Amino acid sequence: MNPTEFPADPASFPDVAASFMLAGPVGKLETATDLAAPAGARGGVAVICHPLTSEGGSMHNKVVTMVERALRESGLDTVRFNFREAGNSEGSYDKGRGEREDLAAVVAWVRRVRPQDALWLAGFSFGSYVSISQAVPLHADALISIAPPAGHYELDTIALPTCPWLIVQGEADEVVEPQAVFDWVDSMAHKPELVRMPETSHFFHRRLMDLRGAIKHAVRGWLPPLRQA
Repeated sequence: MNPTEFPADPASFPDVAASFMLAGPVGKLETATDLAAPAGARGGVAVICHPLTSEGGSMHNKVVTMVERALRESGLDTVRFNFREAGNSEGSYDKGRGEREDLAAVVAWVRRVRPQDALWLAGFSFGSYVSISQAVPLHADALISIAPPAGHYELDTIALPTCPWLIVQGEADEVVEPQAVFDWVDSMAHKPELVRMPETSHFFHRRLMDLRGAIKHAVRGWLPPLRQA
């Protein structure tokens, strides 16, 4: 089903699946929202970040859309967006610096239209780096990191969150070194929940449904209360 086109910077969270442009730090950011089924809707919004723009990453990446589906099926309303230069978003790729500001701008809109909701952040690969780096500054209530790029970015210099945090890492990842991720997790004082997926590549080929199940199972105990009717 195609999302409904909304005017830019909507004053409320759309009540149908929607696409629109949000004002970002260096131009418009292409954004899409979706809604949990009303019967199981929780008082929370998940903002999901996509992989590396310079390698063709966008909010339509299949891992990103599966993460979105898992969180929506868990009862969260969702927001995906394209970082600067991806899709129809304006600006130029900024190696993670400006992309942090893009995420902050999207979260500011979520806070404005859903001030009472819990804020969850999620990301895949480069999107994991951006969302991890912003989890503390943006006061995330939970964090989901799929194939965080340990060894590619200076994750050791980031203030790490103490909120509920799930990391999912494929053991046959050909882009992110799995052992680098496992060693990084072992070094943490406050350890996240780690799911290791055997025989799983970076893009979760033939394992996307397993990824969906792993996320839904892990976050079950973290979910905010049911949304008030």
